[in-house]
Amino acid sequence: MSLTDQHVAVLGGTSGMGLATADLAARRGARVTVVSSRPESAERALATLPAGTTAETADLSDARQVAALFERLGPLDHLVYTAGDAISLMPVDALDLDAARKFFTVRYFGALDAVRAALPHLRPGGSVTLTSGTAGARPGPSGWGIAASICGAVEGLVRALAVELAPVRVNAVRAGLIRTPLWDNVPEADREAIFAQTAATIPLGRVGTPEDAAEAYAYLMDQRFATGTVLTVDGGSLLA
Repeated sequence: MSLTDQHVAVLGGTSGMGLATADLAARRGARVTVVSSRPESAERALATLPAGTTAETADLSDARQVAALFERLGPLDHLVYTAGDAISLMPVDALDLDAARKFFTVRYFGALDAVRAALPHLRPGGSVTLTSGTAGARPGPSGWGIAASICGAVEGLVRALAVELAPVRVNAVRAGLIRTPLWDNVPEADREAIFAQTAATIPLGRVGTPEDAAEAYAYLMDQRFATGTVLTVDGGSLLA
């Protein structure tokens, strides 16, 4: 697999799965641009990424900033969208609609707007890879309605855009439990207990790493005959 001399933009590429994807793409020869809403995150990411990687900042909930971002980026070969804050579980009887809408703003509408803005800049043979999660296929017993809905919406979008935007390839990575900074707001003891409990119940016996997910994003960038595909990387959790 090689991404030599291809321009890859990773929105949400300064942390977690996005950062690992940016690193892997750069090591496979791509010219990578990572995008974050926070300048300090971009600077911190550049300190760890291979030489030649560049960074941009933009509020992905602001359509004007997103449009200006892609004008600055110029021609692209691949768009990867991993942006999103940690989602809080919301039981229906305690639902905060404003908070629910905010989660959709970046994770779904932000992705859709990024595709819209990137499309005129994608070179022939280009691809878009979005991010879903196993909650869409197997939500937990309580409070998972918003997370599952976002995942389902993203996967439906992938299938529709794969038809509408062809021959641009549009796919998604459906991630299981991945050890990323999105879990940092959970107390360490509770976080480790969740990881251990999950690992004990899935076929591969461990939770995922950002590098596990990065391999999936890189595969979908490189795989020229896959579109409308949702690639599951979950250690077998959907089988458990």
